Amino acid sequence: MSHVMNTYKRLPVAFERGAGVWVWDTHGKRYLDALAGIAVCGLGHSHPRLVEAITAQAGRLIHTSNLYEIELQERLADRLAAVSGMEEAFFCNSGCEANEAAIKIARLYGHGRGIESPATIVMDKSFHGRTMATLSATGSRKVQAGFEPLVAGFVRVPFDDLAAVRKVAENNRSVVAVLVELIQGEGGINICGAGYLHGLREICDANGWLLMLDEVQSGTGRTGKWFAFQNSGVKPDVMTLAKGLASGVPIGACLAAGPAAGVFKPGNHGSTFGGNPLACAAALATLDIIETENLMANAAAMGDFVCDSLRAKFGGIAGVREIRNKGLMIGIELDFPCGDLVTQALAAGLLINVTDDNVVRLLPPLTIKRDEAELLVEMLAPLITDFLARSSAAQPAVKTA
Repeated sequence: MSHVMNTYKRLPVAFERGAGVWVWDTHGKRYLDALAGIAVCGLGHSHPRLVEAITAQAGRLIHTSNLYEIELQERLADRLAAVSGMEEAFFCNSGCEANEAAIKIARLYGHGRGIESPATIVMDKSFHGRTMATLSATGSRKVQAGFEPLVAGFVRVPFDDLAAVRKVAENNRSVVAVLVELIQGEGGINICGAGYLHGLREICDANGWLLMLDEVQSGTGRTGKWFAFQNSGVKPDVMTLAKGLASGVPIGACLAAGPAAGVFKPGNHGSTFGGNPLACAAALATLDIIETENLMANAAAMGDFVCDSLRAKFGGIAGVREIRNKGLMIGIELDFPCGDLVTQALAAGLLINVTDDNVVRLLPPLTIKRDEAELLVEMLAPLITDFLARSSAAQPAVKTA
């Protein structure tokens, strides 16, 4: 009997080592990792420069606490400000913690404006985490079920719908912020339209709201830019990061600018482990490697290559609704629930994920090479083709009059 709490429906495999886009299980079988620890291992596995940085820092100092100055934390905040245009950073340990910090900034900001019960607009099909506040903000009843009463203070609207946001602005004077993923990861790789962020910025500016972007999954080079918002040129007031920021060493960050900068004062928020020397050393090395190895351009090119190749493979095949991507955030939406593809891919030596029931999600390392991307397509395409053939055959015949 396992003494690990039963919170995950784990696949029957355990990995013991990795190199680049490859991982090996405890029996020596090799797998192409097209999930990268759910967008965490952007540098792939065991990148030598990252290993060197972590090893060197572990030999010097792992942790002190935020009771003292942390020089590496200052350097990381400076670096993130330089590449994002944001002004200040709070460091924590995960994406949900970063989003908790954003929600607290919004509420403190609202109280500072005299609003008794500040509210934040959030989106259908969003995912912001599993703490009480972030699961309340999340647009999924599956995530929320059983944890009621939920945290109040969230107003939900459809994703990529500016008219719905404007309607809330006309009728709700308690709103102080909008929290949105520009690319919904858990929701199915849903990508907002070209003018959506511009429209949100205009609405927020007109109403004195904070524009807060959850870039936990889309940040740190995955879309071909440092951050997804940079594809549009509109800067947020708050941005949250985690996942790929330190390539597997736990870290999260909540960045603030403009009216959101300076909202937190000493005592308003904190973290025991957040931004410790080891995590910051890993994050600084990650940013250096992404930049010097030109991995953002590679993410853009390889993401488009995989999607174009899959479209060519699936031409004329019924059951593929849409293939969409921004860089190496890739979603393949099918006509049928396709969770079984995960175990079928595992058996074939390929790690993938299915989200929103019918979307195959691919989040390969930013380091993936052309021949590895070709192999990914060659491994995945027949699995999906066979699955669709079986699923279509299993559908009941349509009766005609």
